[in-house]
Amino acid sequence: MFTASIVTHNHHLLDIEPVLRSLFASPVTTIWIIDHSYELMPHLERELREFTGRVLTGEPSLRHKVEHEGLRVIYLRHDNNGYGGGHNVALTEALKDENIKYHLVINPDVWFGPRVMPELLGYMDSHPDVGQVMPQVLYPNGEVQRLAKMLPTPMDMFGRFCLPERLIHARNCRFELRDLDMSREHNIPFLSGCFMLLRKSALKEIGLFDDRFFMYAEDIDLTRRMHRKYKTILYPHIPIYHKFSRASRHSFRLFVIHVHSLIKYFNKYGWLKDDERERMNKEVRS
Repeated sequence: MFTASIVTHNHHLLDIEPVLRSLFASPVTTIWIIDHSYELMPHLERELREFTGRVLTGEPSLRHKVEHEGLRVIYLRHDNNGYGGGHNVALTEALKDENIKYHLVINPDVWFGPRVMPELLGYMDSHPDVGQVMPQVLYPNGEVQRLAKMLPTPMDMFGRFCLPERLIHARNCRFELRDLDMSREHNIPFLSGCFMLLRKSALKEIGLFDDRFFMYAEDIDLTRRMHRKYKTILYPHIPIYHKFSRASRHSFRLFVIHVHSLIKYFNKYGWLKDDERERMNKEVRS
């Protein structure tokens, strides 16, 4: 069993229903929904209450989970303190339950089949040196998303933002680890924040999201800190689906937030000189 958290911002119920149904079909015990847009979307709380009440009591298997396994959905309005900050609200509560070993940080635009969580939880149970795992992530059309990467250099990020793809193709392929053998697991220092299955005992050791990153780069930072002491695994044997809108490519405001977060990231770890980055990236390639 595990707990999970979703941070919403300007989402309708229809936006998050697929991820909720995916979680309902899994061995989850508690789902926190942290709403950062209550004043703009005041109807979401009512819609969620009606939806969860209807679904959790109307389907016998889910009613059994509610009555005998304690399945619950907790809705929290919260001032917008960023993606990582919102998940920290749920993680702070989740860490208090010592009977549950894992917590899933998940995007509202992700969904998956019923085999995914039992398989990933089984993998974590049998590999106590793993602190974090992410499955294969696909676009809705089945195309692979390259969301397991090396730790970025400033040039990696500058090229992705500012240069034509043809000029950075070789560098981008290396950064995105496109030559990985997808028939086996890999220990990767940067896994996407869209789906982070985390060992709670490891989180207690390394700390929660760094809330200095309002949005973007918080997943690089957390995976990197986890990678120092535990394996952070890409588990390619089972897929999930992610819409992945690349919002900062289409919004100047989000582009500025993205760049600001990357500046904070490189200020924290180093711009041109980052020995840990060099070592971790070399280990991935070895």
